[in-house]
Amino acid sequence: MIFNEIFLLLQLYLMQNSYLCTAKIGCTSAETNKFATALGLHYLCTQIYRYCMQNIRNIAIIAHVDHGKTTLVDKMLLAGNLFRSNQSTGELMLDNNDLERERGITILSKNVSINYKGTKINIIDTPGHSDFGGEVERVLNMADGCILLVDAFEGPMPQTRFVLQKALQIGLKPIVVVNKVDKPNCRPEEVYEMVFDLMFSLEATEDQLDFPVIYGSAKNNWMSTDWKTPTDNIFALLDCIVENIPAPTQLEGTPQMLVTSLDYSSYTGRIAVGRVHRGTLKEGMNVTLVKRNGDMLKSKIKELHVFEGLGRVKTSEVSSGDICALVGIDGFEIGDTVCDFENPEALPPIAIDEPTMSMLFAINDSPFFGKDGKFVTSRHIHDRLMRELDKNLALRVKKSEEDGKWIVSGRGVLHLSVLIETMRREGYELQVGQPQVIYREIDGVKCEPIEELTINVPEEYSSKIIDMVTRRKGEMVKMENTGERINLEFDMPSRGIIGLRTNVLTASAGEAIMAHRFKEYQPHKGEIERRTNGSMIAMESGTAFAYAIDKLQDRGKFFIFPQDEVYAGQVVGEHSHDNDLVINVTKSKKLTNMRASGSDDKVRLIPPVQFSLEEALEYIKEDEYVEVTPKAMRMRKVILDEIERKRANKS
Repeated sequence: MIFNEIFLLLQLYLMQNSYLCTAKIGCTSAETNKFATALGLHYLCTQIYRYCMQNIRNIAIIAHVDHGKTTLVDKMLLAGNLFRSNQSTGELMLDNNDLERERGITILSKNVSINYKGTKINIIDTPGHSDFGGEVERVLNMADGCILLVDAFEGPMPQTRFVLQKALQIGLKPIVVVNKVDKPNCRPEEVYEMVFDLMFSLEATEDQLDFPVIYGSAKNNWMSTDWKTPTDNIFALLDCIVENIPAPTQLEGTPQMLVTSLDYSSYTGRIAVGRVHRGTLKEGMNVTLVKRNGDMLKSKIKELHVFEGLGRVKTSEVSSGDICALVGIDGFEIGDTVCDFENPEALPPIAIDEPTMSMLFAINDSPFFGKDGKFVTSRHIHDRLMRELDKNLALRVKKSEEDGKWIVSGRGVLHLSVLIETMRREGYELQVGQPQVIYREIDGVKCEPIEELTINVPEEYSSKIIDMVTRRKGEMVKMENTGERINLEFDMPSRGIIGLRTNVLTASAGEAIMAHRFKEYQPHKGEIERRTNGSMIAMESGTAFAYAIDKLQDRGKFFIFPQDEVYAGQVVGEHSHDNDLVINVTKSKKLTNMRASGSDDKVRLIPPVQFSLEEALEYIKEDEYVEVTPKAMRMRKVILDEIERKRANKS
């Protein structure tokens, strides 16, 4: 073989793609290995490979919801030349499930990588909502630095604080990106000062406070060190990452890897994803899996993958610092450690904040049971909740004393509603009770979760909002004027936030921006006034008629359309008074052979109120359920029969 082919062999070895060797040089991988061994290249290649592995940057992107994380990752992927020039990529490439695209939020963290000037940059996109804090906490362990993305107008928001605090505690080096500087009312310098103050208040180290700042607009695909001089690319940010984020430290010794995420393939089953902490992992290697509780399982790595672009490529070994996926490891959970076969040493498991809210999940026992869904039995729902526990660290599931019921605890209404919505789309039928906060007893005192609530509203609505929040036991902490809008900060019980969003949006004509995050447990604040209006309940099963609804419109607001199928005990509207009212919406007009002028005027119906899943969960009372099926969502009384309900209320 000529020198060029040897050089090519070296290159291909470094790329860890032995199948390419076969294609390019025209010899089998066994022959290639034989040839490499004869020339003594294996040791050389391995050393060069290890040197190249130093040239890695692991970085997490953290920010408040809607500040542009996923859009920025899109532009970084384009800058890494991952796509053909004529390839249509679309937007928000990483938000690839339907729920994420519909809601415009990131729910699950994603791993991708790009190559820039010979450096491999592993990018981890994280959710912005504090409800998905479990996702953020586990993936930050894989990073050496973070990009803190801040809106040039809004500045740091509650969730920014939440994820930044986690990142600083781990010791990540931050790069601040002030995004959306093309907005007409932006204030980049002020926002930079606010970020510095925030970091200082979160007790950042001297090194962390000495952070570089990049300004730009991810949407318009430019980044610069000066916000007044736009460029036509985002290379300023990529250069900043390569210069400022430290390469992973190469730790020699027995291999260790903390499982921080999991993937699933219908061919190979569950795949463990994590960052190699120490040593080297190889394909076909025997390893020990140390569980969180200390149990040890012997296993074998069948395949090794590293992240490249939007996908994964097979490799023969990975060393300390790289993020990889292991195929063939059985029985693992997030937080377990993959370590040496002979001398297993476990890494400390991931610490996760405890849930603050719980909900009752029950099998669907309404008269319309089993009409829409494929999975309707208690076994189906139980198995699905157990599968969710594998990857959703912040979730807790406890079997209720009653058969076919579970108490599911999570971080907030959004966290639990995403789970319900996912199950609904998969074909499950279930019923969900009113969200309840989780109380704790601290030093003999009953305590409840308190949240930091931020509401940004136009000035003219501020007094209404303040009145509304203080009625729900909210305490104002801060009030600042930002041009025509006012930023209000409150400490508020989690109970008071349930059902608040709808009222705030109504009171502010849809102008309010509301965000909240868990702060701490404080002594119980006393009773909070929830929904005061009663429900209108269907008297009997059948089809709702416009004639009947028309005659009852003065009694309250309806939630159903004419010709909708209803059943006895279903909540069909909101009563204008505080008591429940049983009504007959299935009554039709009796036909006669008499005609009279003016008696058959057209029915004029007010459009019914349509709830989203979160709004319905926040709306229902203690004695009501939300029935969720793949095609419908209904509210109902727990006890459907009117006489039984009266009996239960008396007792």
